[in-house]
Amino acid sequence: MARVPTGRRGRVEYAATTRRPLGAIRQRYGIAGGLMYDDFADYDRFMNWSSRLPAELPFIERQLQAVGANRVLDAACGTGMHAIALAQQGYKVTGTDLSAGMIERARANADAANIDVRFETAGFGELVRRFAPGSFDALLCLGNSLPHLLTPADLATALADFAACLHPGGLLLIQNRNFDAVLGRGERWMEPQPHREGEAEWLFLRFYDFAPDGTLTFNLATLRREETNNWDQQVTSTQLWPLCQAELAAALAETSFDDVVYYGDMTGAPFEANRSPNLVVTARP
Repeated sequence: MARVPTGRRGRVEYAATTRRPLGAIRQRYGIAGGLMYDDFADYDRFMNWSSRLPAELPFIERQLQAVGANRVLDAACGTGMHAIALAQQGYKVTGTDLSAGMIERARANADAANIDVRFETAGFGELVRRFAPGSFDALLCLGNSLPHLLTPADLATALADFAACLHPGGLLLIQNRNFDAVLGRGERWMEPQPHREGEAEWLFLRFYDFAPDGTLTFNLATLRREETNNWDQQVTSTQLWPLCQAELAAALAETSFDDVVYYGDMTGAPFEANRSPNLVVTARP
């Protein structure tokens, strides 16, 4: 049994959660953070889409255009903002996520944007059973989603599932945190992310705890207040496998992906293991 912090005004309290299986692969949930993403009501505020999407979409579209992609699967789509933005550019997009709460919000976001996107609750390892083999020209796995898989076997299963969903010559695009740099420099803290709406303000603090078994605990502290009131606090946590370039390269090769190219961020900068913020990968099945 894990003790997971939950917030109350002016202090942090802890609630007990138990590990529970939620699909073919242990991902995002059933770890120390319980249903971390189901319960993260401020996800879209945290992500700061107004700056993220304009920065990332040009690179994504260049990759899609290079393979003539039209049918796109956004696996681990979260609240669907990448999928919606691509649909607005004319792509036929499907989004999946293991979290029913995220899919509910994705559908609401699509309705608000008045755009047609299919969203389904499905995790890694079960995608090809949900969709016909070879159904997609491109598959996106963004937002550091793969490191929620905790074993090499789980990663191999996910990559094989991705390959089966793509037609021959299709595109796989992965965006992970650059854990070569995180581990090499012992980077515990990430940049704070502020957000304001009217009189309400949020501050999101992200940091890692390094475990003896080689995994990381990813912690997200959310602070919220209105006007001059005290801060409300909530801390949620989940376990990650810090997937480095060599490990991902080996897994891609074992799953018969080739034409593998590495980038350092979602603008297409070259990958530098000791300093790039991201590990971005394109590959073909």
